[in-house]
Amino acid sequence: MVAPGQVQQVAVLALDGVYPFELGIPSRILEAAPGLYEVSTCSADGGPVRTASDFVIDVPHGPELLDSADIVVIASITPAEIPAELPGALTGALARIRAEARIVSICTGAFILAAAGMLDGRRATTHWNLADLFRRRFPRVDLDPDVLFVDEGRILTSAGAASGVDACLHLVRTDHGSEIAAAVARRCVVPPFRDGGQAQYIEQPVPDPGSAGTAPARSWALEHLREPLDLAALARRAGMSPRTFSRRFTAEVGVSPGAWIIGQRVARARHLLESSDLPIDRVAEEVGFATGTSLRRHFHAAMAVTPSAYRRTFQRSG
Repeated sequence: MVAPGQVQQVAVLALDGVYPFELGIPSRILEAAPGLYEVSTCSADGGPVRTASDFVIDVPHGPELLDSADIVVIASITPAEIPAELPGALTGALARIRAEARIVSICTGAFILAAAGMLDGRRATTHWNLADLFRRRFPRVDLDPDVLFVDEGRILTSAGAASGVDACLHLVRTDHGSEIAAAVARRCVVPPFRDGGQAQYIEQPVPDPGSAGTAPARSWALEHLREPLDLAALARRAGMSPRTFSRRFTAEVGVSPGAWIIGQRVARARHLLESSDLPIDRVAEEVGFATGTSLRRHFHAAMAVTPSAYRRTFQRSG
């Protein structure tokens, strides 16, 4: 976590063809955590930037802003503007990023990082519709087009458009805990954590308009996480056969019902580990894992740390 009172400097790099919506995400989300982040925008050469819309942005800073940034965000650009080779000014700008700075890409921003060799040997993501192009250009990158974002420590890549919101909320959560991230999400009227991955947004046949979705069953499950929740029980809540429910759930959410339930229990466990002193076995009981051992196994698989280590890092005093 970030030291209390530390204000992180965030530089958003705007390139020609930038989407205005994605360009504004970092300031809208991160500055909704007052006093924790200062967000500024720069260009690779200090000049104006053509947007994907019908206007040009007079960016106030040049690449020198990257010299001192704690976090650098590469905002997404239209696919037509993705360069086959990075221009010299952009290569020079990226070289100014400090070794200890964290880097975030939104959507096609991953193409810029990959072209600079910064994603070689790393897991990353980008918009699902560009996955084939990305793999052809950058075979040394372990692309995962099914997720909303990938956190590789120093480098965080996110999928299309609004997944930049998820990535920025993840930064807040990692830096300051889930309570502050949830407060930021409330201020911005967005969900603090979205279920599933990109699979739910891939083009597919429209469901029968007369059929019910799985959202009511998911809402019910969230209110009953402490109880045993199996596929048959969820299917009954939705009035479907288990097979139909599982298929529709996966299409709507992007993961299987079982994986979703585990993810929700881990998320609830994270909150309790941060906000309470409950023993690990009691946390497991509260979130619906049969034993503390089960919680530890699933928690470590999801977070790469043990529940105890997570609590030591993220539990907030006072």
